[in-house]
Amino acid sequence: MIHRPGAPGHLSGIGATALGVAVLRALESRRPDRLFDDPYAQWFLDASARPAGLAESFLRTMSEQVAVRTRFLDDALLAATRGEHAGPVATCDQVVLLGCGMDARAYRLSWPAGTTVHELDLPDVLAFKGAVLAAHGATPACRRVEVAADLREDWPRALTQAGFDPHRPAAWLAEGLLYALPPEAADLLLDRVTGLSAPGSVLAVEHMEDSPLLRSARADVSRELVDLWQGGPAEPLGEWLTKRGWIATVRDLTEVLAEHGRTAPPAFDPAQPGSGRGRLATALLRATSQSFSRGA
Repeated sequence: MIHRPGAPGHLSGIGATALGVAVLRALESRRPDRLFDDPYAQWFLDASARPAGLAESFLRTMSEQVAVRTRFLDDALLAATRGEHAGPVATCDQVVLLGCGMDARAYRLSWPAGTTVHELDLPDVLAFKGAVLAAHGATPACRRVEVAADLREDWPRALTQAGFDPHRPAAWLAEGLLYALPPEAADLLLDRVTGLSAPGSVLAVEHMEDSPLLRSARADVSRELVDLWQGGPAEPLGEWLTKRGWIATVRDLTEVLAEHGRTAPPAFDPAQPGSGRGRLATALLRATSQSFSRGA
């Protein structure tokens, strides 16, 4: 166990869910045909008081989804920081990981020189994560900035106080986040991101529809995980983004799975009764869309 003041070995709620995702990333990293390599995921598990085991039904449901979404979002963020997003865009030299959890992208991705990655999450999550990384002597592959903030509160102020510049294009990540928010909170999150974004900014996002099969898999892990699901945007993902000035490219999870030679689990297979749909999207902010007040 790794300890430092303010770094608990047991995280609850969303923080504990981040450790569940770390289990799935650690499992993917052991595969010979892995889509990414995340050795840091196992460090977080080894340092946690939370058991690393997950229900077999949850592993079957979520392992391929997490593997493919991780690779898709990795590629989207790197493309944004290299100026390679669809069409000619400005290079995004600042990245914001919203509700970063045990995300180790600041360490495991090959960022262009001069990239700053802002990791925004609750103080106890960042404290736990920072303690583990420090104990292993890990060195980030970019300039890494911790932003201790609650997404339900005035996180835009905390982000700008930490050095984020809303006048320069940024790459944003919302992974494993939208479905933990009720519709009005998801709307507020996107309005705030839009208000903080200069034209040419990129948003990489993932969302899942709930379904009987997905609820059953979550219930096999814990009642807490079932209750954390709040639904996210009330509109289809592409429409939701477009209304706020983003040019969105939305992919169905099954298509991206197939591109990587992976099979859709029953919870995301449209041919299966009781399944739902998964979506992966990248979006580019148009030049005329900064009409939302920053930090509103």
